[in-house]
Amino acid sequence: MSYSLHHGTSPLLVSMPHVGTEIPPELQSAYQPRALALEDTDWHLARLYDFLPELGASVLMPRMSRYVIDLNRPPDDTPMYPGAANTELCPTRFFTGDALYQAGCEPSDAERLRRRALYWQPYHAALAAELQRIKAVHGFALLWDAHSIRSQIPWLFEGTLPGLNIGTASGASADSAIAAAIDQVCAQAGAVTHVVNGRFKGGYITRHYGAPQDGVHAVQLEMCQYLYMDETLPFAFDAQKAAAIRPLLKAMMQQALAACAAAQNESRQ
Repeated sequence: MSYSLHHGTSPLLVSMPHVGTEIPPELQSAYQPRALALEDTDWHLARLYDFLPELGASVLMPRMSRYVIDLNRPPDDTPMYPGAANTELCPTRFFTGDALYQAGCEPSDAERLRRRALYWQPYHAALAAELQRIKAVHGFALLWDAHSIRSQIPWLFEGTLPGLNIGTASGASADSAIAAAIDQVCAQAGAVTHVVNGRFKGGYITRHYGAPQDGVHAVQLEMCQYLYMDETLPFAFDAQKAAAIRPLLKAMMQQALAACAAAQNESRQ
């Protein structure tokens, strides 16, 4: 199985599409040696979100590294952010812009199709099925797409990112009350910078599955890694920082769930 899925008891499904750390042995020689350190991974998110059982959340995580397949890109590889630097369905560059593969070893069209069938399709089939199950049980679903990233990556964006980057596809993937509730929680906390629908508005998962008119609300959180870990090798988890940010993350998700339920009740009236 190329992913793990825990079935929860609440309307919340948390997807962590970039936490995978495996590159199949038969592919490793094609990459630059540096790639095997997996520097662009969304490190330690399962450990950071260790409170998810308390929320009754379903949790979906892949085994494969984003260097093998990017599960948050569309199957046809359409760029997510036209006019900006983008990573592909089968990435060919590090976040620094450097070549990910040895010269001449980039994946062929056939290899990209193979990886899409072997890794991308099963993950998305599981995601869609779990959303359907949750909606059947609860009448609605909240999809939280969890990500983390280094705070400064000039190839992808200028300057330094806010600590918490909340995306709802510019309002298309979730009821506006949900983004407002999350924004209010962050504003009241005050200790961490945040933005709603800034540089990161949500990738394919948020945009494709978010359908508030059908009771499925999708939110992406792209958080800066300095909030809970070291952003440089060996990318160590920082338990003290994690303990400080967890209450805010939990409150964001709880308020998003409450707003989601309220929006659903309002739509029924």
